[in-house]
Formats: sequence, C-alpha cells, structure tokens
Amino acid sequence: MSDTVRPAALSGPLSEEAPADPGVASAATARAHARAVVREQWNSPSRTARDEDVIDLLLVVSELVTNAIRHGEGLAGFEVSVADDGIRLLVHDHSDAVPRSAAGAAPPGHRVNGYGWPLVQRLAREVAVERRPGGGKTIAVLVPLRAVPTSAQTRERD
Repeated sequence: MSDTVRPAALSGPLSEEAPADPGVASAATARAHARAVVREQWNSPSRTARDEDVIDLLLVVSELVTNAIRHGEGLAGFEVSVADDGIRLLVHDHSDAVPRSAAGAAPPGHRVNGYGWPLVQRLAREVAVERRPGGGKTIAVLVPLRAVPTSAQTRERD
C-alpha cells in the first residue's frame, strides 16, 4: 500500500480532524453517533439534511465500521466532523490492507465479500486511505448532505 491514497481536495494530515469518539465500538453505535452529529451540528434552523442523504451516510458508516471490525483487525477509532457540504468520517483500523472491490459474480451458492467498498466509493466523495504511524490505516470520506428546501425557498421558486 502506498503511504497515502487521497485526492488533492483533502489538505493536511487526516488526524487533524475531530477527536475519536471513545464510545463507538460497533456499527450500531457509529450510526447513532453520526446521526446525532447531523441532528445536533449539521442541521440548523435554516437547513435540515434530506432523509435520503442521511440514509446514505448511515450506510457508509455501517460499511466502513463493519469492514474495520471484520477485515481491518478491529476498529481503532471513529471520527465524525461537520463540513459545509456534508459529514466527514474517519475510520481507523489496525490493518495495512487496502480495501478491494469484488471482481465479479460468485458461482451459485458461494458467498462473496467486497461489495461494500464500491458502495462507499459511489456514495462518498474525497475518499482517502492513509497509513497510520503506529500501523494500520485511516479511511477518510466526505458524505455529501443536501438541505431539504424550506417553505420560503419553495415559495421563491414558484
């Protein structure tokens, strides 16, 4: 794995984000934490995240945290921060292995892993993978959120 796989849009080391939430140990607690951040920090009197975007966010959270637990030798940390256009997630694990996509369909009766990473890449932006100094990696993504139009905005368009 190269030391960093990241787009130019990300600046500075990934570890400069918000501190990890020590209470996150499962996909369920990670989803609850991410939902709370949207509700308490991204939403405001002038904007509320669209339900379908929050569902996408929760799906990305589930995939990244579950992959860290199953394939990344355990979850080492989970961070959520607010961006103007969405929610930034950092998921730390203990493995240096880079996620792989499923190469194709499995024969009948065979279980295949690998569909979560393409889903993350489809729903998230600014996807980056970076080695952690003590071993393992951090996967950073931005999940875009759009605001539900307010009644005033709807009247302006009509």
